[in-house]
Amino acid sequence: MKDAWLSGSRTTVLDVLAARLASDPDGPYLDVLGTSLTAAQVDHDADRIATALAEMGVRPGARVATLLDNSVEGVLVWFATQKAGAIAVPINTAYKGDYLVHQIRDSGSHVIVVAEDFLDRVASVLPSLPGLRHVAVVGTPRQLAGTSVHSWSDLLTADCAPPEPTIRPGDLSTFIYTGGTTGPSKGCMLSHNYIAVLAEQCSQCWRRTAEDVVWAPLPLFHFNAYATVIVGTLIFGGRGALAGRFSVSNFWPEVSRVGATIAVTMGSMAYLLSEAQDHPEMPRSGRPEANTKLRLLASVPMPAEVDRVIRQRWGLDTYSGAFGLTEASLISWQPVGAHNKPNAAGIVNDEYFDVRIFDDDDNELPPDAPGEIVVRPKRPHVMFEGYWGRPEATIAVSGNWWFHTGDIGRIDADRYLFFVDRKKDYLRRRGENISSLEVEGVFLKHTEVVDVAVHAVPSDVLEDDLKVTVVVREGSTLSEEELFRWSIDQLPYFAMPRYVEFRADLPRSPIGRVLKRDLRQEGVTPGTWDSVAAGVEYERR
Repeated sequence: MKDAWLSGSRTTVLDVLAARLASDPDGPYLDVLGTSLTAAQVDHDADRIATALAEMGVRPGARVATLLDNSVEGVLVWFATQKAGAIAVPINTAYKGDYLVHQIRDSGSHVIVVAEDFLDRVASVLPSLPGLRHVAVVGTPRQLAGTSVHSWSDLLTADCAPPEPTIRPGDLSTFIYTGGTTGPSKGCMLSHNYIAVLAEQCSQCWRRTAEDVVWAPLPLFHFNAYATVIVGTLIFGGRGALAGRFSVSNFWPEVSRVGATIAVTMGSMAYLLSEAQDHPEMPRSGRPEANTKLRLLASVPMPAEVDRVIRQRWGLDTYSGAFGLTEASLISWQPVGAHNKPNAAGIVNDEYFDVRIFDDDDNELPPDAPGEIVVRPKRPHVMFEGYWGRPEATIAVSGNWWFHTGDIGRIDADRYLFFVDRKKDYLRRRGENISSLEVEGVFLKHTEVVDVAVHAVPSDVLEDDLKVTVVVREGSTLSEEELFRWSIDQLPYFAMPRYVEFRADLPRSPIGRVLKRDLRQEGVTPGTWDSVAAGVEYERR
């Protein structure tokens, strides 16, 4: 029955809110940057805002954009949008100009709720957005030509007569836009059920109960915050806490303030925490104010060495055994009772997905052979519903009716999944496969290296050459040749870069992802050091 199609139970965001209202309407539900909310307060205010949205012409299926940092207003607008039967479009608050125009125009949003701090950005692009008819401002509003402007108080004081559309589990709840590192960002269409399913999966893996307080510094324009803090807390009880931007220095004061038992981080956050200086509120600090409540740090990904440091230094449990994308999560996980292998992304999630490793011709590969991770669902509405307005992009990732993740991985004989690299960054050179991720990990071990990107550049022979673009510590006297010579003893000969270039920073998207496509296009620049031209030799075996 491993590959059977399973209907399972399905739900909506409003169903799980209703269940919380029935069981615990007035108990603590969310802490949003220090402001406490109950489920009843969220329900009441969201009803009024939903009424105001309906008066602006928001109907079921309409899109409502937001340009808000983590805030009470951001949470309330998201719930109000669900109550209106509409689709939330949270936009990255780093966006401006063409980036901002693209997501508002692409989503077809005719309403946006914006913080006063970002109002100038919206005002500057209004001539390019004739379809944007209503702007609601959190803060002090001002008139904008050709657009109806509303104050936040207008929304909160609307008559409490919200629309009551019929909403099904497969109906769309939210668009989360991809980072756009390979082209214009695409709106991933997420259903109500998908959000609830991911919330359940994460919470099950963490052994979450109604006694837990889950804290996260993740922004509301990312999927994770909705699933883990907002919806997961409704389903499992207890409290959720949403912080502002991540800060190493404020981590321990924040988790102590809210009494967090589970802290959720992503990307490099766990690494930065593991390297942080001691803090009086750290566990095992020997101070009276030391934190005694935090039991689990959940962070994906988390290298084995970082995992070891956190466990030994703080005595915490860690959770990093998972892999997923906005389009499909969780593809692999670490269910209760399962132990992760070093550097694995957990066990393939056979309960929800059929996950396999394919070659470039969609032939399935044997255990431990690296290839593209492909997936298809075993249950209804547990993945994204496609890319909004881009059927050709949806088809492009759906070869032979499998979702092609664009990631290279391998699955071992025990069904553990190991992430290897992004497919576009995975190289074959001198007859050997090279993972840019692994090579970057080696260079990051150098004490003078702050950040690094390994990528291909065109070669004067048949294969591409390898280039490493590096950011070194401020004031460092390290040279490109010294770094190259250091790497000779660290890397296999076939993974040695030909080129090294130092830069003050790496090109990044507005959400901070390194734009390797830009580095590939730039290739060898006047500032690039060439090991061949420098005559540096090393043993090629």
